[in-house]
Amino acid sequence: MVIGLDAVASLSPANDSRAGEVLRLRREISKMQRRRSEHALLPLDAAFAALLPEEGLQTGTSYTVSPSPSLVLALISAASQKGLWCAVVGMPTLGAEAAAAFGINLDRLLLIPDPGDRWLSATSALAEVVPLIVVSPGAQTRDADVSRLSARLRDRGCTLLVTESPGTARWPQSEGTIRLHNPQWHGLGAGWGLLSECTVTVTAQTRHSPRPSSVRVLLPGTHGTIDIVTPELAALPTVSPTKASSGKPVPGELLRWAEAG
Repeated sequence: MVIGLDAVASLSPANDSRAGEVLRLRREISKMQRRRSEHALLPLDAAFAALLPEEGLQTGTSYTVSPSPSLVLALISAASQKGLWCAVVGMPTLGAEAAAAFGINLDRLLLIPDPGDRWLSATSALAEVVPLIVVSPGAQTRDADVSRLSARLRDRGCTLLVTESPGTARWPQSEGTIRLHNPQWHGLGAGWGLLSECTVTVTAQTRHSPRPSSVRVLLPGTHGTIDIVTPELAALPTVSPTKASSGKPVPGELLRWAEAG
């Protein structure tokens, strides 16, 4: 049974900000009226094309990904630039400014930073209308709940990216994993300067392609794009964020990029 907006409003206290957020989310969903996707794949940035055998994210399934905000934004950027709606659930450190830097269309991006224990309900509701969703699970999930959500993903042609967490097990029924590792920062001189670029390795492995595939990229690269690393750049001196903090102060925004890696 679906409760109408008026009924929910009458049952919810006026000072319940979380209930108000649910109402706002339902209103946004009701405006979108998405039909089931007819596409088998969602696009990825060209730098990630070699990671997956299909060169895109399969619709109607889920992937386990590293909890890096930079990786999350990079994975949804191509779909957003094609005009698709995207949503991010349970990642309060992911900001609109960083999303815009990756070329993501903010007019078609839904952010639910702190859904609390309603993260699964919010994700399930979004799957009805949003083709690409990122979720950071707030708790362990029962197998029955995962099965119901997976059935909805298949029915609606929605793709789900689930971030890994030290306190939770790997997401069941995952099509594969996409992980970020080996970050190396560039830009500092002899104890001074600014962190300018970060090279990382992104590795993917799927059920249909168990042999891992990796690519070395700038994340972020020039003008917020994702650039494949050239041999010349890979040879540049690197510095870890920990070492950077021992020199002159580095602007907080740049340190947030370091944290994302």
